[in-house]
Amino acid sequence: MRKKPIIALIYDFDGTLSPGNMQEFGFIQAVGKTTSEFWTMSDGIAIDHDASNVLSYMKLMFDEARKSGIALRRDNFKNFGAQIELFEGVKQWFKLINDYGKQQGVVIEHYINSSGLKEIIEGSPIAHEFKHVFAGSFIYNEEGEAEWPGVAVDYTAKTQFIFKINKGIFSSQDNKMVNKSVADERKRVPFSHMVYFGDGDTDVPCMKIVEMFGGHSVAVYNPSNSRKKATANKLKKQGRVSFALPAVYTEDSKAFQVVKAIINKIKADYELLQLSK
Repeated sequence: MRKKPIIALIYDFDGTLSPGNMQEFGFIQAVGKTTSEFWTMSDGIAIDHDASNVLSYMKLMFDEARKSGIALRRDNFKNFGAQIELFEGVKQWFKLINDYGKQQGVVIEHYINSSGLKEIIEGSPIAHEFKHVFAGSFIYNEEGEAEWPGVAVDYTAKTQFIFKINKGIFSSQDNKMVNKSVADERKRVPFSHMVYFGDGDTDVPCMKIVEMFGGHSVAVYNPSNSRKKATANKLKKQGRVSFALPAVYTEDSKAFQVVKAIINKIKADYELLQLSK
């Protein structure tokens, strides 16, 4: 039986599947801060110490939780994740795509590639939809409490996960297999079989890599945010993405039309390649 092609849909999380940053749906309120106060403090840490913005927000979460008497345990993070707001249609999106892929005789896989926290994403209503979640995480002590950043994902770190998906590697720790030379025909998911969804500057390197190697990148934006729309359109105009679309994931959405067309193209290209062998 001929092998079916795998198509990977890779999503940023904040601003792509959700209209806000995941820390804003419970955690920031729990430590008694406003969204503006928290991110201003986080930016201040990064500026004062010339530090990573991601490590800065992780430190601030750690410090503010301690001050508020909140134990940063996996279950607590998951509880915050359960409160995440999602864009219209997101909960139904995965079944729509999976069903269409099945009709077309391809295997659909969904991945997260986020600068947010894996533990919060794992508590979200859509966590079960993903083949793997690449995101930041903490190291936990014997009591099960976070004590140190384990993985911090900035815009350059995100690119390594694209290559890991390409080679079928699902470990954040691995730095050997991902750099090992592998013949193109042995790579699990060709770049040309990838669709990358993102909303802003931290996604640009991934978007560009996917586009450069024959895949498709989609810049999405909150339909009610003109600034986000302008950013997405700018990325399209610059040739960094193929599409700039509203972050609406319903059956009648432009996003669904676009992804169906991409699936059709990948399937046709794959079949032509098989006929040439």
